[in-house]
Amino acid sequence: MRIFAYMIKKFIILFLFIVSSVSAQAQILKELDSLNFIELVDKRFVDHELANYSLRVFTNYKVKRFAIRNSDFKSRYVPNNKYGIGLGFASSKVLIDIAFNIKTKHEDVTRRFDMQGTTIIGKKNYVNFYVQSYKGYNVKNNFDQPTVFRDDIKSVTIGINTLRTVPDIEFSYSMLKAGLDNVNRKVYITGGFGAFAFYDYFSAEQDILGDNSDMFFNEQAHIKRYNSAAAGVLGGLLSVFGLPYNITATCNIMPGVGLMYKHVTLADSSYKPSNHLLLKVDYALALGYNMERYYINLIYGGGFYSTDLGYDNKYRFNLTKAKLAIGYKLGRGKKRNGN
Repeated sequence: MRIFAYMIKKFIILFLFIVSSVSAQAQILKELDSLNFIELVDKRFVDHELANYSLRVFTNYKVKRFAIRNSDFKSRYVPNNKYGIGLGFASSKVLIDIAFNIKTKHEDVTRRFDMQGTTIIGKKNYVNFYVQSYKGYNVKNNFDQPTVFRDDIKSVTIGINTLRTVPDIEFSYSMLKAGLDNVNRKVYITGGFGAFAFYDYFSAEQDILGDNSDMFFNEQAHIKRYNSAAAGVLGGLLSVFGLPYNITATCNIMPGVGLMYKHVTLADSSYKPSNHLLLKVDYALALGYNMERYYINLIYGGGFYSTDLGYDNKYRFNLTKAKLAIGYKLGRGKKRNGN
């Protein structure tokens, strides 16, 4: 537990360093000097135009997978009950969705908390964050051993990506999600540079690989607990395309490279991998169909992270989310007086 608390402290320091480097924070602090709290909230989060509000229903898919692999074999860890349904509302300044995880009687349940979000602060700052805690994974492999569900395997991942664009972000990604994507040009493209930080952890009661895996993996792959914290730099492109028939498409990609502290605990010993390099790429794809009173959007995105554990072992994890939403716009299509 002391190691876990120490790693959380390291991540918080990295997190605060990254967030404090974003110029938007200085802008908010400056506004706090000149506005009271209520005025600041009103300016930042309240849209006074009823026509910009909508109610929405949606279904979503969220998952964190990870894998331990060597040059020949791979053990994968995949949670259950990955789907959800929910209700929400949106405006030009805020979008709040509340989802309920779908569980069936025919599968083992993964106990989970999964929050992933994206926002644009000011005109130049694209921010993506995630907080995930999972307990219970299906263990799959490529060496013909049966898939088993293990409720003793748990993982925690907390992270943030920030991208500061060179030109202003002329089209807000959040506007598409809120059904307000009135595109005036066929193509919007912007890009820039930024930073990221995250904390990542997984553990098992005995051994992450389990029985019958000795002949496929070496001793150092039989991990009982793994802690890590990372920080690095990234670049990115944000793009929006206006298509025929009121359809809008977006494609965002942010590759990055960083340094990672890792601590691996085995059954009777522990070690710190000497290779601190981390490679990652985050992405988001979306399609939106906008009508006078209704809108539909489909969003798919996630991230891929890879690092070396030493002794010919590698660790990779994937963050994936998808959402299909149907929204009803308030205050639209009403007849005005005199018409």
